[in-house]
Amino acid sequence: MKLSIAIADTNALFNAYVVFRGFEKYIPVAAAMGYDGVEIAIKRAEEIHPARLNRLLADTNMAVSCISTGQVYADGGLNFTDADAAKRSRLKSVFRDIIDLASEFGGLVNIGRVRGSIVDKEKNEAFDLFVEMLSGLSTYAQEKGVTLLLEPVNRYEIDFVHTVEEGALLLETINLPNLKLMPDTFHMNIEDKQIGSELYRWSKHIGYIHLADSNRLAPGQGHIDFGDVFDHLQKARYNGWVSVEILPKPNPEKAAQQAIDFLRPYLLSSVSASIPALHHTIKQHD
Repeated sequence: MKLSIAIADTNALFNAYVVFRGFEKYIPVAAAMGYDGVEIAIKRAEEIHPARLNRLLADTNMAVSCISTGQVYADGGLNFTDADAAKRSRLKSVFRDIIDLASEFGGLVNIGRVRGSIVDKEKNEAFDLFVEMLSGLSTYAQEKGVTLLLEPVNRYEIDFVHTVEEGALLLETINLPNLKLMPDTFHMNIEDKQIGSELYRWSKHIGYIHLADSNRLAPGQGHIDFGDVFDHLQKARYNGWVSVEILPKPNPEKAAQQAIDFLRPYLLSSVSASIPALHHTIKQHD
């Protein structure tokens, strides 16, 4: 497993769920702390200067783990279930630009609150609008080698797809080849029966994981049993990105350091646990 941390630009919305703000300043800081990559939270693709970002990543030996899109929704309310044709066209354009960017950086794009809500719509109408947008973007993303990640979000922020099970069953229903799940331990603590066992149960659908404690602070600052989480991820042989998406409290640097200090032993344990399995695989092919 590789560890990432969420970073936005300096002009990010006040309510963006990121630890750091400012790519130039904080990608090197995250690298010095020992993170393997950065999850980039943006409103629009033009916030990123590709050549400058490439240079930053090369200089720090970092990677982009994912591009997250919560701010696309927060900045003007664009969402997949909106029936307004002009807004849907604008959202499609924004997402295609982000998918183009992801084809150069990370190859993963998150879909969380931007999927929209049902609210006063008929459930079937909202579902059809959601699937229509998702299917079109999935086709475009597949041509670019990009995977889309559906994030289950708790009931207090959105009104459909709350649990990992609901997300997995939806993926099985719509059956898009480049659509995976992005579970978030903060949301799972509110909505799912268990965290570790549900991650294991639906692991074949999981493409990325957000880590935050029960209070949305750094792992280790709340009551989630991360030992159980990582035990089940090892059992599932999950080897993708895990990303810290937490509140920047008591301050960004302290929160980021708390997170990696707490998580590092689990990540090292997952690496050492994979060595016997790798040795066994090599021996089988001798």
